[in-house]
Amino acid sequence: MQFIDPGGFRNEMSLQQAVTTPDGTGGHDESWNEIATLFAAVEPLAATARFGAAQEHETVTHRITLRFRDDLQSGMRLVKQGRVFAVVNVHDPDETGRYLVCRAREEGR
Repeated sequence: MQFIDPGGFRNEMSLQQAVTTPDGTGGHDESWNEIATLFAAVEPLAATARFGAAQEHETVTHRITLRFRDDLQSGMRLVKQGRVFAVVNVHDPDETGRYLVCRAREEGR
């Protein structure tokens, strides 16, 4: 069992969900609606860089731990002071319904 210290939930974050609307030409426009403001612990896990298509592609992954919510799922995002974290997966580390651990990819880095 993983020990989680709720005192480490010091990062105020906005939980957002994508909303798509038809653009009238067969595609869609995407916007983000804020669902909640919450506090979480954010830990960087790995940073990788690869070169392709004449440009460098960097990926930074994080573990974001927060209190349990039943509406958080992959495809959503968490935003902290302009930094955007795309939620890749979500799990309850000890199956007690107290906390969630998200693997997230930082976008725009």
